[in-house]
Amino acid sequence: MCSRLPRTACLLRLIALCILLSHTAAYFGLTGREPLVLMPAPFANEPPTGKAHLKQCEQMTLTRKQKRLCRREPGLAETLRESVRLSLLECRYQFRNERWNCSLDGRGSLLKRGFKETAFLLAVSSAALSHALAKACSSGRMERCTCDDSPGIQHREAWQWGVCGDNLKYSTKFLKKFLGQKKVSKDLRAQIDSHNINVGIRAVKSGLKTTCKCHGVSGSCAVRTCWKQLSPFHDTGRLLKFRYDTAARVLSVTNVATGETELAGSRRHGQSPRPTDLVFLEDSPSFCRPSRYSPGTAGRSCAKDTSCQSLCCGRGYNTAVHLTSLSCHCQVRWCCHVECQTCVREEEVYTCKKH
Repeated sequence: MCSRLPRTACLLRLIALCILLSHTAAYFGLTGREPLVLMPAPFANEPPTGKAHLKQCEQMTLTRKQKRLCRREPGLAETLRESVRLSLLECRYQFRNERWNCSLDGRGSLLKRGFKETAFLLAVSSAALSHALAKACSSGRMERCTCDDSPGIQHREAWQWGVCGDNLKYSTKFLKKFLGQKKVSKDLRAQIDSHNINVGIRAVKSGLKTTCKCHGVSGSCAVRTCWKQLSPFHDTGRLLKFRYDTAARVLSVTNVATGETELAGSRRHGQSPRPTDLVFLEDSPSFCRPSRYSPGTAGRSCAKDTSCQSLCCGRGYNTAVHLTSLSCHCQVRWCCHVECQTCVREEEVYTCKKH
């Protein structure tokens, strides 16, 4: 699966596949030849010692260099877990109303193809790693980094940095070291994967904002406390979903001046894709019927007026009535509690037909 790809693209594709197959625990160790290896959810039964992270590092299928970095940094294993959680939840949320709803269902074939969905998985995986690392630094979970130390703001000498900012600078630097990013090969697929990985990192960077609070007399800003803060990861996910919707199909061309291969888009008169564009090689399947790429949409819930027509692929939908209980006619009684009645409400639920 990864024999022709650089280590960066390979690892992110593996992480992307692992997160999509996980439920209450993270999966690591999937390669082209190995089966999935379940890594148990947090070590609740482990005694609180400083060596617990070593066991976590060993249970992850990492390169020798990555395991060495993991052992040296006690907070890294849990940070990888957090990136898995972020990626999984955000991917499922963004595609909740799509035919492909971010469920691989054991079908790793998707990551072997150059679809738009593959591009999104790579981008959201790298974004989650970058975001989780920066947050781990500012929260004190990583021993080798701390708050952001390069605000780069004018007149910062007049400001007091009293809140720990998210250290995206360290996160990006460490991420490249951990993934072993090197010059991309001439292989077209490798170039595309590397491009989409960087789109994810750029999406996180675009959400880095400066937040300030004033402490002067009568609310003046003679003294301000300022810090760097990342946007919620949901904002990053929404941006990447937009990049997915506007992704560009690309091909490989040779730069006459340098002799090197470059990515060129089939739109915008063959110009190279922008650094913020997600790119793909081939059109995606419909995802309507079960296949090696998708479980299909049969049985999926849909919204009658908005998503059923597209999600059900023209097969129609079933309608069922469910009864739900809820509190109603609530009143505040003196003193001091609330009394409510129980009401029963009928709800129509729509699911896609199989045929």
